[in-house]
Amino acid sequence: MNFYNRTISLDTVVGRVSYHNITDEVKNIVRESGIENGICVIQTAHTTCSVIFEEYVHDTDFNGDEFLQVDLNKILDKIVPRELTENTNYRYPGDKHLDFLMSLDDPNYPADPGTILNGDAHIRASFFGPSKTFILKGKELNLGSVGYVYFVDFDQNRERTRKFDVMVMGQ
Repeated sequence: MNFYNRTISLDTVVGRVSYHNITDEVKNIVRESGIENGICVIQTAHTTCSVIFEEYVHDTDFNGDEFLQVDLNKILDKIVPRELTENTNYRYPGDKHLDFLMSLDDPNYPADPGTILNGDAHIRASFFGPSKTFILKGKELNLGSVGYVYFVDFDQNRERTRKFDVMVMGQ
């Protein structure tokens, strides 16, 4: 069995959910791997992000979000409303967790409690999960005719550089 791994970085936006079509990038990594048959795993280690598999939609709104993404956001806003102020919809982060996050010496976690009001993003990401696995046959991902792979950052509180890993395994 052979393994090939790459880490990819991308920048997200503030004020709205960030969707990134990563399909071509993943396909390029599969080609670079030289692996013909096996599996391809795409995973993020960020707890407010997900990797999803969805149909590519040609129509977009003024932000460039595809209509299925806009529809998904509308539905999620109804069932998981944004956490805009403390002590409203969510118990997260809680005093102990806030103290922990404020004590980190990590540029991804600035000492600004307002950026941690993202319980909604954690819940949304939990619905979709951090990874997707695809079958690889004849050097091609099994995506069908209209399937695409997207990286989604549900945290709307600040711009960030996010990462995901692509691992191709097989022969």
